[in-house]
Amino acid sequence: MSTMAQSESLSASPLVRPAVNPWLIAFTVMLATFMEVLDTSIATVALPHIAGSLSAGVDESTWVLTSYLVSNAIVLPLTGWFSRMFGRKSFYMSCVLIFIVSSLLCGVATSLPLLVFFRIVQGAGGGGLQPVSQAILVESFPRAKQGMAMAVYGMGVVVAPIVGPTLGGWITDNYSWRWIFLINIPVGLLSLFLTSTLIHDPPHVARNENGKKVRIDYIGLGLLSVGLGFLQVVLDKGQRDDWFGSNFIVWCTLVCGVSLVGAVLWELRQKEPVVELHLFKDRNYATATLLMFLLGVVLYGSTVLLPVLLQTLVGYTAQLSGLVLSPGAMVTLISLPIVGWLLTRVQPRWLVISGLVVLSTGMFQLAYINLTTGYWTFVTLWMISRGGLGFLFVPINVAAFSFVPKERMNNATGLINLARNIGGSVGISLVTTIQARLAQKHQADLVSHMTPLNPRYLADLHGLTAMLQEKGSSAADAAQQAGALLYGELQRQAAMLSFIDVFWILGVICLMMIPCMFLVKTAPPHNEGDNLPMH
Repeated sequence: MSTMAQSESLSASPLVRPAVNPWLIAFTVMLATFMEVLDTSIATVALPHIAGSLSAGVDESTWVLTSYLVSNAIVLPLTGWFSRMFGRKSFYMSCVLIFIVSSLLCGVATSLPLLVFFRIVQGAGGGGLQPVSQAILVESFPRAKQGMAMAVYGMGVVVAPIVGPTLGGWITDNYSWRWIFLINIPVGLLSLFLTSTLIHDPPHVARNENGKKVRIDYIGLGLLSVGLGFLQVVLDKGQRDDWFGSNFIVWCTLVCGVSLVGAVLWELRQKEPVVELHLFKDRNYATATLLMFLLGVVLYGSTVLLPVLLQTLVGYTAQLSGLVLSPGAMVTLISLPIVGWLLTRVQPRWLVISGLVVLSTGMFQLAYINLTTGYWTFVTLWMISRGGLGFLFVPINVAAFSFVPKERMNNATGLINLARNIGGSVGISLVTTIQARLAQKHQADLVSHMTPLNPRYLADLHGLTAMLQEKGSSAADAAQQAGALLYGELQRQAAMLSFIDVFWILGVICLMMIPCMFLVKTAPPHNEGDNLPMH
């Protein structure tokens, strides 16, 4: 009888329904979000052009990326709090407007300090777009179709970082680096117009709900901002500054650790915390957040690793290496809606496990490449690895929100997006550091074979010396040039071996994620029209 009463009460309660077709809402919120995520990677290939144009060093120009990531990471977990304070629609439109204006200012910046400052503002404005758009999508679609909602979201946040370097290289080569920022303006204006027309706040996210004033937790806000900001600086600058060999990195790490630990302890004791850490009591949400962090490590780490390999060892241009990655992005794009459809028929856990197997297979296959591997082999192996991403991103998000109440959705989306972004930063730092260290190790191992006691080395050295003499070099010059050429080849082979090792490590990380899926609880049955989180 209690079950029947509960069912009647649930059916009698008003369901939050969008006033328009949910697919129009999906298109609206993903416009600006796609551009925001795109801006995390589109500027990577333009750094030398930016440095030359603004009379700065290439090393200094990396702050164009770091500043954006730092401010982005600070805002991400605060979106639920900002939505409660200002109302979700007002906050979202403010973020879009800040993103538009700062993109214009980035495009017309006349010095590097100005560009870095405008990128900080742009990252702060863009930080609220990902979680708010995800929360709107989750609530706009009935639960039975939330797999498709997450597929739409995945098209933005998974595909955008992959196509970013390719698009950025093409724009920079054919127009100017300034247009990688200016193209955001028309897209942002269209998003702003559609948002004001189509999107409305449901009662549970309206500003000052029930007339209650939202208290500002200044201490929590400050600790979290400082901790996340310094964390991003450490991850971005660590390898370049030799990690703890640099006093700057040591102090940044100390400040980051103290601030984040203090933030956790403080937030757990607050009645109205800036970040709702109690969400991690939900086993599904905690597991999905961990998986999203590890997925960020593999996604961003591999996306950075392959272009560097192609450009430094195989001799590809930035645009050609981007073309290697583009077909993989198309595979991911095609797989996302298929996975959204499969979610109505298959448990998320089996889709995620399938995706991890495919992704790890792609990583392990990339570990068999060499310096003579052809273009289409790279394309094929990359497409295999990206084919698994669609089977990961959508089901993980669906599992994460299976038991999250709608009132806490804004907080939940902010934290899980933060986990993916921090995972991406960790992944980039991890692969660059391990690759550099392993290259040194392999070089030390290989150089032991370049000795007069090795007949193979002597044969190659004499053969190369004779060839150079035939081309006009003196005997002394030919011998010196032959030794330099062989040592250069040794460095290339050592670097290739280090790239291979890193691909193996990424493949192992994928396999290590599989047991986590057995911690995920199966979502309760849902009706086609049900749009409320079930408990």
